[in-house]
Order: sequence, then structure tokens, then C-alpha cells
Amino acid sequence: MKIDYLTLFPEMFDGVLNHSILKRAQERELLQVNTVNFRDYSINKHNQVDDYPYGGGQGMVLKPEPVFNAMADLAVSDNTRIILMCPQGEPFTQRKAEELSHAEHIVFICGHYEGYDERIRTNLVTDEISIGDYVLTGGELPAMTMTDAIVRLIPGVLGNEQSHQDDSFSDGLLEFPQYTRPREFKGLTVPDVLLSGNHAHIEQWRHEQKLIRTYHKRPDLLESYPLTEQDKDFLEKYKLELKKE
Repeated sequence: MKIDYLTLFPEMFDGVLNHSILKRAQERELLQVNTVNFRDYSINKHNQVDDYPYGGGQGMVLKPEPVFNAMADLAVSDNTRIILMCPQGEPFTQRKAEELSHAEHIVFICGHYEGYDERIRTNLVTDEISIGDYVLTGGELPAMTMTDAIVRLIPGVLGNEQSHQDDSFSDGLLEFPQYTRPREFKGLTVPDVLLSGNHAHIEQWRHEQKLIRTYHKRPDLLESYPLTEQDKDFLEKYKLELKKE
């Protein structure tokens, strides 16, 4: 996968891209990254990339020329996903990360100031994405967050190909509780089922724990999760036990 970042602050990406999983992905030649300072593409002698909005209003708006000129220098194809980081965009989810992990080329347009000239949005972009219902100073941090979520799903990036399949949201539920050594710590013990060696019982326990955690922390996810009759029975019994306590 190749990822280009159009940004006014390319140095912000150095720490994230040069450590941990993202660094490993580049070393394995599974990921190629490139930051482009679109200020270099300004046609203004002062390298100005923003201007006052037509019609008046607060703040400054990114001009179209620097972004269009920077995009013209990239080797994009009809299959390139050009993502505008924008609070108005589609909410970023694990499902979206999985979809984008199959892309060969992604371009992130990271804006600043009050917003974008609408011609950027309507003529360059394939996806508008938001990482939450709040506003940040710029698109760099959301682009880094998305990059981490996407790249770890590329085959060969993680040491264990199965490791991300139990992550929260991967199957529509939150992840089950995890335990490691020591078996007992400050009087707190590991559930016996995890020490039983019975893999069928362990898988059942883990699935039930996922249902419980999702019920308590993100009940909205259960509305779209395809609950089996066994799942429904388990949850009903669990709710009855809670009422007794």
C-alpha cells in the first residue's frame, strides 16, 4: 500500500510513521508513505494557502489551487482513495478500516483553518471521513489514527495474522477479557475456564463475555449484531441474574 499525506505540517507524521507497527510495515515493504507540504504548491508569492471566505464569516478557508496542484503531482489512478478528513464526513469504523486495508493507494488531505474551498470536496475527493463528533485543529491526527487502524489489517504487517480478528468491533462486539501470568495477583485469580485446556469451553466463555461487555458498554452494537437464539437466551438469563443481585 502507498499512502500520501497532503499536509501543512509534514513533520507531525515523523513520530507515528517511524515507530512500532507502521515502521515495521515499511521495513517489510508492505507500506510506502510520502508527506507533501501543499504550501509548496501555492501560486501566491507569500506561499499563502488560505483566504477569507466569500460572503463573509469567521476564520480562513483553504484555497483550491495548492491542493489541486499538489494532487496533480501524485501518481493517482481511478482506484486511488482520496480521503478528506472532515467532521462532516462518514464516521470511521473498524469496517471502514477493513475496507480501506484492501486499497493499493490512499491519499489523505489534511486541512487546517475554518474549512476547505468546496471545489476541493466536490472535484477531488472519493471519501469524506470523520473520527468523531468533535472538531480538531487539523486533519493530521485523524489521518494518523486511521493509518494505524488500516495498516495493521494488511496481511503480513502483524506477526500473528489472527491477532486482529478478536479485536473489539471486528465481529460487531467488544473484545473479551484477557489474562496472563501470574495466575494469582494480590488475591485476584484468572477464571478457571481459561486454565482448563478445553478449547470449546474457552471459546464459549469468551463469546459470552463479549456479549456481556457489549451489553454493558455499547448496547447499541447489539441492535445490529446477528444474535443467535442461544445468544438471546444467554442475555435474558444474564439480565435476570442482574435483577436478583
